[in-house]
Amino acid sequence: MSAKIKIIPFGGVRENGKNMYAVDVNGSIYILDCGLKYPENELLGIDVVIPDWSYLRENKDRIVGVFLTHGHADAIGALPYFLSEFNVPVFGSEMTIALAKINVAAEPKVKKYDDFHVIDEKTEIDFGDVVVSFFATTHSIPESLGIVLKTDEGRIVYTGDFKFDQTAKPGYQTDYARLGAIGQAGVLALLSDSANAENPAMNASEQTLAESIEETFHYRDGRIIVACVASNILRIQQIFDAAVKTGRKVCLTGRDLEKIVNTAMKLGKLSFDDDLLVTPDQLDALKPGETVILQTGKMGEPIKAIQRMANKQEKQLNIQPGDLVYIVTTPSHAMDTTVAQTRDMVYRAGGEVKAISDELNSSGHAYKRDLQLMLNLMKPQYLIPIQGEYRLLNAHAQAALELGMDPDHIFILAKGDVLTYQNGQMGLGEGIDVSDTMIDGIGVGDIGNIVLRDRKVLADDGIFIAVVTIDRKKKQIVAEPKITSRGFVYVKANKDLMQESSQIICKTVQNNLDNKEFDWGHLKQDVREHLSHYLFEQTHRRPVILPVIMEVNQHHRRSSKSKNAKKAPEKPAQAPKTHKTKGQKTDATQSGQHKSRNHRRRRHGGKQHTAASANKSEA
Repeated sequence: MSAKIKIIPFGGVRENGKNMYAVDVNGSIYILDCGLKYPENELLGIDVVIPDWSYLRENKDRIVGVFLTHGHADAIGALPYFLSEFNVPVFGSEMTIALAKINVAAEPKVKKYDDFHVIDEKTEIDFGDVVVSFFATTHSIPESLGIVLKTDEGRIVYTGDFKFDQTAKPGYQTDYARLGAIGQAGVLALLSDSANAENPAMNASEQTLAESIEETFHYRDGRIIVACVASNILRIQQIFDAAVKTGRKVCLTGRDLEKIVNTAMKLGKLSFDDDLLVTPDQLDALKPGETVILQTGKMGEPIKAIQRMANKQEKQLNIQPGDLVYIVTTPSHAMDTTVAQTRDMVYRAGGEVKAISDELNSSGHAYKRDLQLMLNLMKPQYLIPIQGEYRLLNAHAQAALELGMDPDHIFILAKGDVLTYQNGQMGLGEGIDVSDTMIDGIGVGDIGNIVLRDRKVLADDGIFIAVVTIDRKKKQIVAEPKITSRGFVYVKANKDLMQESSQIICKTVQNNLDNKEFDWGHLKQDVREHLSHYLFEQTHRRPVILPVIMEVNQHHRRSSKSKNAKKAPEKPAQAPKTHKTKGQKTDATQSGQHKSRNHRRRRHGGKQHTAASANKSEA
């Protein structure tokens, strides 16, 4: 009986980052990577984006485990959120698991989770229907692995992030013999990295990149601020080596970077002398030419941190005239606008900018010929390009067609597509709903399209607030509208606009008050519509209009006073009678005191009665 296989992407296709793929073999689900992505410009205020695993919640008992390829955020970033809902084992190399533990420990809900399993390229795990094994690949982080799921129908291979580099050092080297052996054994489907598929030029070797970094350090006299992804261990090692050779000290910024550096050092993945690192307080004692500041930013994302430094928003380390900002990370194409804005900010602050990608092809992902080499080694029946926007997936497909691959055996998937293999045929089945889950502060998934739309409107056209006080009984406006505007127009310079808006509000409110079928919702909607129409006519902008209608009852206080006055003459008659005795004077005095207390009590009672009457009449 043939196995039934489903391949479902939850992220990583037609987008940058957020890699997560599920392979379902005879009802058992294997999760390949669990990553996040950093938000694009239109996701206002969003910190990060993670996959939506609603489908997995409904099938949580069928999940075998999570298998990780490497320790970058696009592969492990969503793991803390995933493990807070799914108590399943996690498998990865020693370095990958160490970084995953740092991520998970930062999430209170899962900080006690300890079901981690360290594997390497020689590990095989037998789950019955599936045997999971691994192979070594070259990437910018040590112990990066590809994953093989051996089934009765053939092998399903997931490359993870990879490239081919003949000069790679131990810990970063690709096992070419193992790749050839996997291909000879028969590959059913290949899920292959497409992040650099558009690039026809060969990647520069890591040896060449290291020499370029050292040359930049050597010929620069001032401070160098290096922008780097925190988990790019290979690049950090190259920075440390260049600093030692040019007599510079390195200052690390942020706890995240310190944790990663300390972890990599304990595992032997980073090596440097103890006196290489200095604190921000020790920088003043060093000459500018003896300083390197390694900036990675929050969650390892350096570009926004550089913006804060350029805007003098950091406590200690800000960009000064003569500084060089050296970007040794290659940002995704989605960040091009942000990087250009960052460059401008740095120059305004008196610094200069240099990117390693300006001179060298420094990607950590396979270029076109590398992808074709992987295809020739694996010889898959079916190709599934992953990890990249649509044009990159398409470029990967075109590279496969050049090798003579059948176009019907190449599938460019979208999130939620279900690619099914059964009875010797691969094809698209009925898909599932998979959206994005947005993280904003401590909120997970509580920000949806409606909130984002409102944020965009507020950012584009601002807000217009109108406060009106009415007396519904008298059917009149008690106070003229008070108008406040933020992000729309400058009020003092647009008095005519504000005055006309006020008149429109008054007219609209009065029309609603005169209507026998008065309705609060209709009143507010009426104000919004009339104001929106007028403001767009005058400004061609559509601000968020927020009408605030307050109601007062002007009869209440006068009614209380008049009823109290009518009750007052009756109060002395309620006083107790006194008897004439020798102590009449004293009794009279006591009686007067008693009367006074009683009078006070009655006055208090009168107020309560009046209030009750008023409430009754309103009802």
